[in-house]
Amino acid sequence: MKGDLPERHVREQTLVKQLVVLLRNTTWRCGKLEKSIVKHLHKKNENFGKKGVPVKDVMKNLDFTGEKKSEFLDALRRLEKRNIVRLLPL
Repeated sequence: MKGDLPERHVREQTLVKQLVVLLRNTTWRCGKLEKSIVKHLHKKNENFGKKGVPVKDVMKNLDFTGEKKSEFLDALRRLEKRNIVRLLPL
């Protein structure tokens, strides 16, 4: 249990240092958190904006800090698993 904490912290830090790219603008069967992430990425992407948005910027703009940070990162993983977003290294 104690050894798992640093490993999780390292995974979260590497996830924060990545770009999020919206692949499909769909929120079918998504929760409230996932919908807000997809909506934010779609707004950034429309009008020929840049494709990738840093995870740190999305967290800052949607105001996910503290305990909500882990929920946000879990939502990103779920979106990636459903092929709605792709996470790329910076």
